[in-house]
Amino acid sequence: MDPIEELLTRRVQQVLPTKDSLEKVLRSGKKIRLYQGFDPSSPNLHIGHLVGLLQLKMFQDMGHEVIFLIGDFTGMIGDPTDKSATRPKLTREQVLENAKTYQEQAGRILAFSGDNPVQLKFNSEWNSSLTFADILELSSNLTVQQLLERDMFQDRLKSNRPIHLHEFMYPMIQGYDSVCMDVDAEVGGNDQMFNMMVGRHLMQALKNKEKYVVTTKLLTDSEGRKIGKTTGNAINLFGDASDLYGAIMSQPDSIIVPGFEMATTLPMEEIRNLPDDPMNNKKRLAYEIVKLCQGEAKAIEAQTHFESLFQKQGSTDIPTIALPAGDYTVLSLLETLQLGDSNADRKRLIRDGAVSINDQKMTDPNQSTAPQSGDIIKYGKHTFRKIE
Repeated sequence: MDPIEELLTRRVQQVLPTKDSLEKVLRSGKKIRLYQGFDPSSPNLHIGHLVGLLQLKMFQDMGHEVIFLIGDFTGMIGDPTDKSATRPKLTREQVLENAKTYQEQAGRILAFSGDNPVQLKFNSEWNSSLTFADILELSSNLTVQQLLERDMFQDRLKSNRPIHLHEFMYPMIQGYDSVCMDVDAEVGGNDQMFNMMVGRHLMQALKNKEKYVVTTKLLTDSEGRKIGKTTGNAINLFGDASDLYGAIMSQPDSIIVPGFEMATTLPMEEIRNLPDDPMNNKKRLAYEIVKLCQGEAKAIEAQTHFESLFQKQGSTDIPTIALPAGDYTVLSLLETLQLGDSNADRKRLIRDGAVSINDQKMTDPNQSTAPQSGDIIKYGKHTFRKIE
């Protein structure tokens, strides 16, 4: 595929104002400045972030100026995207602690040194110095009606739930990042469209400059929910390699093709010609993601561990349990399977990381899951159950 065509289509949901207008700029040979913001509400970058990192890498490899922005100021407010209630605010200390290893993690994909290094920035650099007069002046470029168009705010109004002023102003504060860095484009998940478009509006109002918005597709689970922090099913990239491999293997088969397209660098031609073999395709996907994030040695080790575990689980010593189809929490699933003597014991093992589904550790008793036939539940060190 033509590199610019791939840049504007692979992983991409939408380009605004139009794909053709951005393509024209890129084909002219002009080098643009672009960024993606990363919200440090957790210390771990996850598979949703990988989609954006790979998109930024394509821009970097083509010689464009890429900025990796850590939203340490906006992270204290909390992005209301997809939230039906106000997010708990974080302290500056919590945000900085969460972000402490972001450059190291992102550096597995992006180059922060060399001929065209990615720049690392923190948005507290400009936001912390704003005066009340500055904020009033900035807010004069937006209307209440514009911000109320946001779906989640409409939902809260209809259900008589509060919209606090600090989260109402969040899109403006995030959008101000574009102005302060004087960028030509912004990359972000499709769920960030509203925030990015506010930034585009501010660029036009304050700098009379076009800002392109490149939204990326979202990886979703078996229930069609985004895989990420917001929905509590994030797949962390740089922790235990076996956990990462097992987490990919626990996803539905529907993740295979979009997973290859969005979370790997496998050529699109090869992706389009995958064999009709879901299990081996998913193993290949898990291997490629671990290899990309943690290296080939870790990928081989994780795959060997997974195959060894499932050979053991495939033996006749593993009891098979008939389970009604449906949604469960991890805790209710263990209770239904009669694993453990009490909910107190079950919660303790879950929080200790001693419960897994298809080799993916479950650490939140209230995390939702929809077991499939063939799934393997591990409880403690030696207890296994296969779902039918």
